[in-house]
Amino acid sequence: MALKGRTAMRIGAVVVGLGVLAWKQFHHPQQAAAPVAPDLQKATAVASTLPPAKPATWTLGTVTLTACQLHQPNSGLSTTAWCADFPVPENRDDPHGRTIKLKLALLRSSAQVASKDMLVFLAGGPGQAATDSAGTIASMLEPLRAHRDVLLLDQRGTGGSNALTCKQSDDAATPADDDSFDADKMRAAAADCLKQLASHADPRFYTTTVATQDLEDVRKALGSPQFDLVGVSYGTRMAQQYLMRYPDAVRSVVLDSVVPNSLALGEDFARNLDDALKAQFARCTAEPACKKQFGDPDQTLYQLRDALRANPHEVSFRDPQSYQTVKRVLNENSLAGVVRMFAYTPATAALLPLSIDAAAHGDVGPLLGQAKILSGDLSELMGSGMQYSVICAEDADLLSARPQDASTILGTRMVDALKAVCSVWPKGARPADFHQPLKTDKPVLLLTGQYDPVTPPRYAQEVAKGLPNARVLELKGQAHSVMSAGCTPTLVQHFVEKLDPKGLDATCLDRLRPTPIFIDFNGATP
Repeated sequence: MALKGRTAMRIGAVVVGLGVLAWKQFHHPQQAAAPVAPDLQKATAVASTLPPAKPATWTLGTVTLTACQLHQPNSGLSTTAWCADFPVPENRDDPHGRTIKLKLALLRSSAQVASKDMLVFLAGGPGQAATDSAGTIASMLEPLRAHRDVLLLDQRGTGGSNALTCKQSDDAATPADDDSFDADKMRAAAADCLKQLASHADPRFYTTTVATQDLEDVRKALGSPQFDLVGVSYGTRMAQQYLMRYPDAVRSVVLDSVVPNSLALGEDFARNLDDALKAQFARCTAEPACKKQFGDPDQTLYQLRDALRANPHEVSFRDPQSYQTVKRVLNENSLAGVVRMFAYTPATAALLPLSIDAAAHGDVGPLLGQAKILSGDLSELMGSGMQYSVICAEDADLLSARPQDASTILGTRMVDALKAVCSVWPKGARPADFHQPLKTDKPVLLLTGQYDPVTPPRYAQEVAKGLPNARVLELKGQAHSVMSAGCTPTLVQHFVEKLDPKGLDATCLDRLRPTPIFIDFNGATP
């Protein structure tokens, strides 16, 4: 559900490059060689004839894992883990056909003997790879890792699991382009992507339903532990679908930024963004200093939108990462995409009134510069065939552009784009009960952000209707992907350990506050 299908678990994080430090670590100035003692020479010669040390391994069930490092994209950071390739049939109705390998990783508990149940992180998107967020997950679930292992499985079509990634041609149109929407270009780009994938994948078999079967096979291979599912954004769909099909395999569920089973992904994007922006901007008009500085940011945004609709034009700004001057076409569509990215996290949403006001007065640097940073962490989802495989099979036939959305800042563009792509994308099977609401008496904790621009609080409340042993926690001032906010990791720990969502003492969340709105680039009013 994230933009780029991206959850905001990573959209708001700006990582400072560590290349210089790494270069210094591994490229020391050459020094004059010291004489080598004869005994040392002899020992060195003997050592060179010995076979290399075998890597450390860990066998769990029938799976043998090897010590590994999971590298965080766009940084020099990595997380220690245990990894294995897990083969599965691409087409489960043809076990003798093509086999694909899934990337499986475990963050091992610090306990000598871990709990029998196992945490499973289900990533967002659709299209994000769970192992790419290993560092964030290790920190977020640290309280629970004292006694539990954490499973990270790149869903088929993502990361190290036969990724359905396509290189975009220079003239291809994507939802992130600065060019105006062109349905013919979208269809042509999708057809080109299919040609690129033909040698190693059949996109029909990269759906949520097939992925749940992969996860169940992994569970059995690991010794059949019960799973404590932790899903974020699209990962909440994966969690619900897995629970529906394998209820005995699940011990508890945490749903962060919830996608109802009944929802067709994309149908509410325009409305949800509009509601979130209006609620955020109302904070500004309610504060005298903010209102004096910016007036009504919502009105300014729509005035800017109308001006760009009438006069799209090329603009220049300094790239905040390379410091080079960059030229981009700014029009109503690119404005909508940028604003949507800003709305995903409290910190960037607090910059919106200031950035919109600056753009309305001719300075697009703050708006487009920050968007350049945000989009860098989302780049792996651009051209994600897995995202198309999921949405085209599971949602597209239920989507239709709604007239009431045309006047919103996002308009009907995203629905139009999905319909265009899915008109040529091969479609996998969707079970008849796929969009049925989840019903279970398993313990479920639902987390939602007050200002979430894509999965608003009403979604969590809707899902909770069929869950007698569940509780919804709405985090004030937060937006999308909220599990790391404030005391939430501790609450998740208590929930998983005690399995009593309604008895959970969540008063610590009362201390959460919205990020103060920036009046200028020095910050908010004192």
